[in-house]
Amino acid sequence: MMSEERKKYRIFVVNPGSTSTKLSLFENENCLFTTDVFHDSSVLKQFPTINDQLDYRMDVVKQFLRDNRIDLTGIDAIVGRGGGCCPIVSGIYTIDDRMIRDTKEAKGGVMHASMLGVQMAEVLHRHYGGQMFMMDPPVVDELCDLARVTGVDGIYRKAGTHALNLKATARKHAAAIGRRYEDCNFIVCHIDGGISITAHQKGRMIDGNNAGGGEGPFTPTRMGSMAVTDLILHFGAEKLDELKSLCSQTGGLSSYFGTSNSDAVHKLVEEAQPKAVRVWNAMIYQIIKWIGSMSTVLKGDVDGIILTGGLLRFSDVEDQIRESCEWIAPVSVYVGEVEQEAMAEGALRVLRGEEAVKQYPGKPVWDGFAD
Repeated sequence: MMSEERKKYRIFVVNPGSTSTKLSLFENENCLFTTDVFHDSSVLKQFPTINDQLDYRMDVVKQFLRDNRIDLTGIDAIVGRGGGCCPIVSGIYTIDDRMIRDTKEAKGGVMHASMLGVQMAEVLHRHYGGQMFMMDPPVVDELCDLARVTGVDGIYRKAGTHALNLKATARKHAAAIGRRYEDCNFIVCHIDGGISITAHQKGRMIDGNNAGGGEGPFTPTRMGSMAVTDLILHFGAEKLDELKSLCSQTGGLSSYFGTSNSDAVHKLVEEAQPKAVRVWNAMIYQIIKWIGSMSTVLKGDVDGIILTGGLLRFSDVEDQIRESCEWIAPVSVYVGEVEQEAMAEGALRVLRGEEAVKQYPGKPVWDGFAD
């Protein structure tokens, strides 16, 4: 009989984004294919909510599978990207009805296309079978107590980061330097359309900006942190919808240039257009400030600063961060993201019996202080 270690497992990964769904098929550690199935933005705008996009997106995915003669019959596992369920600890979870319901209702406060991941996995599971998993959603909550406190009694900071890519890249880097993630202190930065700057202490993400809530550096699509008095003066109560949009879609580079296309904006930087140079460098400047703040969270005991995400394709982002931050710790760069690989590898560890799958608790991992 073939041993568990040598058995070939097939794993399908579904990762919905704002205008596309990334699909990957793995056989054990080997990626057989990865593709982005695009969704017409003009069609997506017709749906009142993100949840209402499910049938349309699934029709596009099913058509892709038919056109490419991909048969998922007998699949061992389907992994859907996690969304805004109740905040939970890091790990890989079985997708169940309660998780799907809480994700649909955005119990964790994250309203993003990722909330469709577990729903799409469940649709595919009904047709093809296989186990269903979700791993490290944006609401992974490992914050230390002091990171939760704000200046208003009863309002607490929430975790809202690119947890999947942050933790996967941290593990990858730890392995590259011959160490365990759980034994290291890292500052890990996801720098792309959204930006997360986080402090990882011995395997726990103890602090970071709430990127999903609009906190932190401004980004290609998000306005980032601003003084509350400025927001009150500029927006007032009647412009709440505009403010919400600036936090997630129309802020940052999009506000300044009418586009979140980083390649188009960076072309203006390369042409030395003054406004573009100023705004682009200000974005990097804010990233650097947040990296500095995370170094103090770790009390200067930092084994490495890890940069990941799509904006690292522009060398000046890395160069400026190195110039300002390399005195803190060595800077390592992983361009792009490893979300698909991370989800597949998590499922594979469960299938091989190397890691215990977690059950979704249906309540936040932290729900206030006792006193």
